[in-house]
Amino acid sequence: MKQVHFLMAAFLIGFSAQAQTVEFYGNPTSAISSGAVVPSGKKLLWTSGIVAGIADSTAQDGTLARSGNTKTQALDILRNFDRTLKARGLSFKDVLMLRVYVAPDRHQGGKHDYQGWFEAYGQYFGTKENPVKPTRSTIGVAALVNPDKFIEIELVAVYP
Repeated sequence: MKQVHFLMAAFLIGFSAQAQTVEFYGNPTSAISSGAVVPSGKKLLWTSGIVAGIADSTAQDGTLARSGNTKTQALDILRNFDRTLKARGLSFKDVLMLRVYVAPDRHQGGKHDYQGWFEAYGQYFGTKENPVKPTRSTIGVAALVNPDKFIEIELVAVYP
């Protein structure tokens, strides 16, 4: 009887540990997850939308050198998120969701440069180093508050 209780306890502990992991679901060939299930009691980190800094403060206003293009700005934002996450004991492996606003990039013919964003994203997610593919919305907007900004990103992470 003690052995049965021990096995039952081991099963419940294993089940409880398994239930503490975020479960992503969707098409495994997609670059993003369709959704995620967060276990009860998990703490979340939410960020406001952030934009990139100035690429080169010595360059003339309105130039590619000063503002960067969508991809350059996205990489700067992701580097900032990396620092934010690390400061809170997290990493990109803990990212649950990204909401991305892409505005027309005058350095890319005035078009929404989704490909630039996708290339930046691909350096941080769905990689060998970080196989996590968070849920994500990418939204094309007419403009952001600053005309030199072409992308703004919000992030939600879950503590392990």
